[in-house]
Amino acid sequence: MSRDRSNKGRALETRLGHVFVDKSLLDLALSHPSALTGAQSPAQFSNQRLEFLGDRVLGLAVAEWLLREYPKAEEGELAVRYNALVRKEACATIAERIGLGPHLLLGPGEERAGGRQKAAILADACEAVIAALYLDGGLEAATRFIAAEWAYLVATPTRVLSDAKTALQEWTQGHGRGVPIYKEIGRSGPDHAPAFEVQIEVKGLPAATGSGSSKRQAEQAAARAMLIRERVWTEND
Repeated sequence: MSRDRSNKGRALETRLGHVFVDKSLLDLALSHPSALTGAQSPAQFSNQRLEFLGDRVLGLAVAEWLLREYPKAEEGELAVRYNALVRKEACATIAERIGLGPHLLLGPGEERAGGRQKAAILADACEAVIAALYLDGGLEAATRFIAAEWAYLVATPTRVLSDAKTALQEWTQGHGRGVPIYKEIGRSGPDHAPAFEVQIEVKGLPAATGSGSSKRQAEQAAARAMLIRERVWTEND
């Protein structure tokens, strides 16, 4: 290993809050399948299997935290909070926050394609790093990292809950209410600065409305309004 790579590895370990006994675990967690050469198997020489494990470790840690922090929350509320914190977008946000991109091992093609900035690659690597922490330092090392970094997402939930439509659909389908239906019910303002109003309908629930400078923003606002009204989410979130 080069001196520069060794220094970068130590810097990442500091950021992760864990010094690896088995350095190869961290290297494997950072190895994207595009970096494979010859007859190397993705299962053995890339982070795909670690990603699988890390996703489950993250889920356990977040679920346990939610049960502890929200003792009066019903399953529906817990599910929405859980889904927001373990989704790929959340993992990519954390990967960017800890500067994981420069440490990734990528193939030349993926390097040229900007792989270090791709959300999907960053999210997968983040989950793989969680698995590496778990395998090298046990659940304590993994949960310590998750608690430290995911606190940022909990403190700034709008970053995680920007897709209120997804959160609402997961909640309605989980409660047997089917898929929400969105209808544009109004548009005003000039062409260069339009304002849209959207109504959302869910089986068995009163309609909710939202507005925004685009149909997508209005739909998100309507979905969030329904989540708040049904007490799945609160204004403070």
